[in-house]
Amino acid sequence: MNAAQNPTARALSRWEGEGGAPLPAALRDQFPGLVGGWHYLDSAATAQKPQAVIDAVTAALGRDYATVHRGVYARSAEMTLAFEAAREKVVGLIGGRAEDLVFTRGATEAINLVAYSYPEKGRVLLSTLEHHSNIVPWQLAGWQIDVCPLTADGRIDLDAAEAMLTPAHTIVSFAHVSNVLGSVLDVPRAVELAHRVGARLLLDGCQAVARLPVDVAALGCDFYAFSAHKLYGPTGIGALWGRAELLDAMPPWQGGGAMIDKVSFAGTTYAPPPQRFEAGTPAIVEAIGFGAAADYVRAIGLQAIHQHEAALVAELRDALRSRNDVTLFGPEESAGIVSFAMDGVHPHDLGTILDEEGVAIRAGHHCAQPLMEHLGVSATARASFGLYSDQADIAALLRGIERTRRIFG
Repeated sequence: MNAAQNPTARALSRWEGEGGAPLPAALRDQFPGLVGGWHYLDSAATAQKPQAVIDAVTAALGRDYATVHRGVYARSAEMTLAFEAAREKVVGLIGGRAEDLVFTRGATEAINLVAYSYPEKGRVLLSTLEHHSNIVPWQLAGWQIDVCPLTADGRIDLDAAEAMLTPAHTIVSFAHVSNVLGSVLDVPRAVELAHRVGARLLLDGCQAVARLPVDVAALGCDFYAFSAHKLYGPTGIGALWGRAELLDAMPPWQGGGAMIDKVSFAGTTYAPPPQRFEAGTPAIVEAIGFGAAADYVRAIGLQAIHQHEAALVAELRDALRSRNDVTLFGPEESAGIVSFAMDGVHPHDLGTILDEEGVAIRAGHHCAQPLMEHLGVSATARASFGLYSDQADIAALLRGIERTRRIFG
């Protein structure tokens, strides 16, 4: 598809905004899930899908469909090429090599893979703000867990981490961007602290890859986990990037087809990474949708998306700060996410009333119950932006908050 035929390229060709100017309104029209003026502010949970991704999935499930890797007929070979091309597209988004990217069922499975397969289990350092998927796998796999506290504005306290880390720590596993507070980790310093004691750094990149430029080589991390559905792609698929020498030293954690070299009842030898960790028939269609989503985001540019969302975050935080009945959580320069609480109103009640106004937010503990305990609340309301979000979404949210106040007095 050339630039004249590509709706994303056409919209961007008309965009002359710089320095945080809004992305083109025409991009919103490319998301069928937003028709009818729905104000969707729950992109941190899952992002809406552009037509380009929907078309890629439809073609892969329909006219192009076949299995991959072992078929000798032409369509299977073509689908295999498309599947592996998707791997190239996805890893290209984070600056890695295709042979170091494992397709998983999501970031949760990616973290489980490391927790179970990393050969030198010991102590793992997590933080208070981690998502449950970066807590529970380490517990189930039998790691000894230490917990790094947060700074007053809701960032991972790397000064505390420096004091806590010892040579007994094998892994440090932190969120690149908090799914509740939007706080962004100082990755270079986290890398330096982990490597100083011989530990490896795993980053939960779910909230980062859709709104920040990511380059794993420049960041210096050892593992990077993320999912497709928060990146405007399908559900049911994600990825683990790992350093080649680390993946090569890790045994498989699931067995079956596709991950073997030779099988006999006397014993089995295994394929090299990434196939070693991709047992069974893969999520073929979802991988192709994942690749299409990576293409879509790359065409727009992560820096442009980040600037767009940063401007919306600043506007919403300013508006909420002007109210005397709202408590804001997290740092001022949070990445695409604003969590807050209204005095005397449970977040679930607020979310219900906002839904009546055509506004969708997330209300609850956000799979981060230790963080809720730290904040002294049972739940928060969370508005999270995507590249399709605009000032009309903020205005609708504020109208809904005002109506909620009138109802609750």
